[in-house]
Amino acid sequence: MDYHELKHKTVAELREIAAGIEGLTGYTQMRKEQVLEAICRHQGIEMHAHHVAAGIDKGSIKQSIRTLKAKRDEAISAHDGVALKRVRRKIHRLKRQLHQATV
Repeated sequence: MDYHELKHKTVAELREIAAGIEGLTGYTQMRKEQVLEAICRHQGIEMHAHHVAAGIDKGSIKQSIRTLKAKRDEAISAHDGVALKRVRRKIHRLKRQLHQATV
């Protein structure tokens, strides 16, 4: 099991899983996040899922977004609505590109 599967289980299901783990105590008193954390710690499961951007250069896209955000701030201070809209659309497209490439 991985973190993603465990996260979608109910507290009762997590407590059943915790009951089967030797050395894990106090799980009946814990809230869902606490039980989830204890199970992951005892089983050696990472607490978050790593997302990998496939087929693109994630670093260069993020750098482009940072430079565009600086241009966005300049457009806001200059009260240039046309440039502001153009820069915001570019930022949006780059963020969507990152999101779509994430596996």
